[in-house]
Amino acid sequence: MAAIADSTLVTITINDREIQVPKGELIVESVKRLGLEIPIFCYHPRMKPVGMCRMCLVEVGFKGPDGSVRKMPKPQAGCTLPASDGMVVYTDTEMVHRDRKGVLELLLINHPLDCPICDRGGECPLQNNTLFYGPSTSRYVEIKRHLPKAFPLSEFVTLDLERCIQCGRCVRFTEEISGDAELAFRFRGANMTPSTFELKRFTSKFSGNVIEICPVGALTSAKYRFRARPWDLETRPAVCTLCSNGCNVWFDYRVQKMVRINGRTNESVNEEWTCDRGKFGHDFYNSSERLTKVLVRSGDGFAGADWMTAYAAISEAFVGKKVAGLAGPMVSNEGLYQFQKSFRGVFGSNHVDHRWTRHLATSVPKPEPIAALEDAKTIVVFGSLAEELPIVFLRVRKAWFKHGAKVVVVHSASTEADSFAHLVLRCAPGTEGAVAEALAGNGSAEGSGVSASDLAKARELLSDATAIVASHALLNAESGNRAMAALASVPGRKHLYATGANVCGAEAAGVRPDAQPEGEQGMDTHAILTAAANGELDALWLLGCDPFALHFDRDLLARALANVPFLVVQDIAASEATNYASVVLPMTAPAEQDGTYTNCEGRVQRMKAILPTKGDAEPAWKVFEELAIRIKPRTPLFNAREVIEEMSRTLPAFAGVRYENLDGEGVLLGG
Repeated sequence: MAAIADSTLVTITINDREIQVPKGELIVESVKRLGLEIPIFCYHPRMKPVGMCRMCLVEVGFKGPDGSVRKMPKPQAGCTLPASDGMVVYTDTEMVHRDRKGVLELLLINHPLDCPICDRGGECPLQNNTLFYGPSTSRYVEIKRHLPKAFPLSEFVTLDLERCIQCGRCVRFTEEISGDAELAFRFRGANMTPSTFELKRFTSKFSGNVIEICPVGALTSAKYRFRARPWDLETRPAVCTLCSNGCNVWFDYRVQKMVRINGRTNESVNEEWTCDRGKFGHDFYNSSERLTKVLVRSGDGFAGADWMTAYAAISEAFVGKKVAGLAGPMVSNEGLYQFQKSFRGVFGSNHVDHRWTRHLATSVPKPEPIAALEDAKTIVVFGSLAEELPIVFLRVRKAWFKHGAKVVVVHSASTEADSFAHLVLRCAPGTEGAVAEALAGNGSAEGSGVSASDLAKARELLSDATAIVASHALLNAESGNRAMAALASVPGRKHLYATGANVCGAEAAGVRPDAQPEGEQGMDTHAILTAAANGELDALWLLGCDPFALHFDRDLLARALANVPFLVVQDIAASEATNYASVVLPMTAPAEQDGTYTNCEGRVQRMKAILPTKGDAEPAWKVFEELAIRIKPRTPLFNAREVIEEMSRTLPAFAGVRYENLDGEGVLLGG
């Protein structure tokens, strides 16, 4: 929300109604407390007010000792006016109405009559404000200006300059929120143009947000362009599963196909922002590579089959044999729980894992909430956050930009965080472990390329108020295991985040070989693949994963999948691993099933079924449940709600997690 200068309450009067608000709160926000509205264009509550469009003009005065009100001679911009004691505000006077009409008439002078063909039509603030506050007719009869139409700023963002009202939201977003400052206003007057420097491509990892915050149709989505009208779309709340941040989004679909993704507000996670991967990366829902039929190996190819045939073949191959299972990061909590439960309780195997990094995380500390980063005085970042954890990156930048946090970056290459870092420790590739040990006071980092003076400066900044931020991508570095171990000893709160969508859920659900200490410890990912490659495994199950996209050793993978006698591939879409399968099971995608996902901070969030299932695809939890009751008959679990209820009873981490209490911002594991 908009920044508040002071927590002291002051009394102001809005349209003859007294109200107490925090001192310094912007009037445009104070008005909302009474359920009223001041129309805006340039103002955005998460960016600094600039008062550019003048749409928010209000009459303002102050009460004198005798109770009389002395008004300012001219209207004031409500988006830049801080509340102070005794202030009197009028939002619904003849002067205000006249000024609003004047502003809109000015904005519409050169605005094209594009509403019938504009993608923003039907959800356009300019359209809405004109209908509510604008003039009924236009006095402008001259020829309007003509400028380039549909100019591609990037592969995702298209600029229609004729529609631009020069509010500056897009430019300010890149300066204040994403920090890449790729957009700026060029030229002046009617020729003012939001564009990149030297007309290069708009390469920001957060470029899709400027489409959503643009109050007109000047910036539109190249992927959504002309695909639908807002009133043609059905919109449902959803959770992005393309990385571990768990961003809340609006899922727009039409004729049972995904059309677009927009950001949805969750103050604890993504506020209202999305990264481009999340906004534009959900085309897999409509992919022609989706698996829709059960397939069974027949010679060198596959033959279509039904689920009963597949279950029979799997039962014969897995029961009483040496078997293992590997899970991917996009499977729901319910699917992961049923996966490990079936392997342990039905197949009698602890050989299950979900970890694909070069070095496997042995112990995973409870991560700190993402929003807690804003309170840190110093933030030490290992890795490239904007690439690995984009929404966490935005929080780190916000902590610096709004709260003055000092940021220390440790990485072998330049990163987006370097631009605002207080100190950059540029280390040689493979020496991250030595630098982490030096920060913990257990070494000198000799040979890392980081000077002793810089290390000393970094150590001086460390305290209990420090936030140590790293992703599990660090485990792919040569010394990543040393780095992760050392970071546990560095002073400060630990934000060691997974990168896969539901890796935290897999940990909590017990999808790892040592999840049950009382039983025999199973093999981890590398041991499972080695055993398969050496012909020591009878069957292998790949759940929601393409190992060729996740694992670093392609040669080992090829030998493992070729040599294992029986391979089950259960996935959303065909992948390289599908070619090796004995049985292929189609799986529903996240938005096609009821389920929950646990983000990198351990926040469980619910995803309700939005799209119908494709062909014969089934949720992962249901496949394991149906297979289990055929091998060991019992009363089945009938839906995902019953699965999560069983998890809350049997898994301490999920205690108290129920579908009915996951509305809103979700629930932190163990919270």
